[in-house]
Amino acid sequence: MVKKEWISAEGYTRLEDEYHRLIKVERPTVVQQVADAAAEGDRSENAEYIYGKKKMREIDRRLKYLAQRMDRVEMKMPPLHVETVDFLSMVEVENLETDEIKRFQIVGPDESDVKLGKISYLSPIGKAMMGRKVDDDFEFDTPAGKRIYCVNSINLTA
Repeated sequence: MVKKEWISAEGYTRLEDEYHRLIKVERPTVVQQVADAAAEGDRSENAEYIYGKKKMREIDRRLKYLAQRMDRVEMKMPPLHVETVDFLSMVEVENLETDEIKRFQIVGPDESDVKLGKISYLSPIGKAMMGRKVDDDFEFDTPAGKRIYCVNSINLTA
């Protein structure tokens, strides 16, 4: 049995919303456009027909991906305590080499966005942080070499 990856309720809702939008709105629209283009005659030189079929394949591929992802994830609730870094924790860390302070929220792979400070619990830094307490040092490997950080604070998500 494959271990399911964690996702927040908000992240799961985003996957569901995209799936339903594609299946209820976008796909029927493209199907109608393809049917209209096909009714115009020669399909081999019909750009609208060819583009519509391509768009439909893209939508179908995305629908398949979303259905598989929703089947392979497990919603995990925020932690009830903040003693250790856990899924959906807000964590402030300090790079012990540069004194740079960073703030991250620990999320699932579908929700990670480094620009927004959301990192996957499966990423190298996420894995290294999980289970750590305030004042714990941890290290992880990057392409540029080993990094050493200290956990400054752990908070619940807002």
